[in-house]
Amino acid sequence: MKQVLIIPDRDRLPESLELAAEYGVGFEYNDFFAPDVLDDIDKKTEIIEGYSQQDLPVFTTLHGAFYDVIPFSPDAKIREIADIRIRQSIWAAKRIGARAVVFHTSYNPRLNSKGYVQSWLLTNVAYWSGILKENPDLNIYLENTFETHPDILEALSEELCQYENYGVCFDYAHAVLSKVSPEIWAKKLGRFVKHVHINDNDGSSDLHLAWGDGVIDRAEFYACYEEYLQGATVLVETSVWESKVRSLEVLKQEGFLE
Repeated sequence: MKQVLIIPDRDRLPESLELAAEYGVGFEYNDFFAPDVLDDIDKKTEIIEGYSQQDLPVFTTLHGAFYDVIPFSPDAKIREIADIRIRQSIWAAKRIGARAVVFHTSYNPRLNSKGYVQSWLLTNVAYWSGILKENPDLNIYLENTFETHPDILEALSEELCQYENYGVCFDYAHAVLSKVSPEIWAKKLGRFVKHVHINDNDGSSDLHLAWGDGVIDRAEFYACYEEYLQGATVLVETSVWESKVRSLEVLKQEGFLE
């Protein structure tokens, strides 16, 4: 049985819980990636306690910090800040009981010289190896973001897959916007993928539309999932309430959500 998730809305938490119960889905918390929240221990504690007072879904994940989070930067000060943000996200994930935390790769496809690629790969392997070893009780997922092809994430995953708590978060909509078909992405990365993000778009911008409100070939996604991604959890990554409801209904009507 597939594990599907939605992003809970803290302003409509009772309704979010009802929606999760109705469709049998989990949560991916999107409350802890903003710097002003990460730096405010009282605010973080308030959010965590607010959730903890509820009867939450059994399966939950958390989206980590991503604004300017570049742990592979040649600038030591930027690496220091990135490390702080990543560790703050991991702290929140553990406190709220999430099974995994998602981080962006932040790869810049414009900087595609051999030296940049080699430095990006070596630095990321060293950094994330340390994070994975320090947190064996938490899954760490790296998400494709700006990559135009899957090769660089495949190379990184080849190095990090030795850690049982490592996985790829495959953002299908990002892949649709790349230079390579999403099927090729799924085929190359499938063995590493533990988590998937889906939403819809117009084929040119990352709009986070409801599933079915854009141009993404949904039948192709379902086929890719069955062929390459089975067992991966799936987040309906849209924050608009109506889009969440509509997405779940489409997934149910089309037989993906049981």
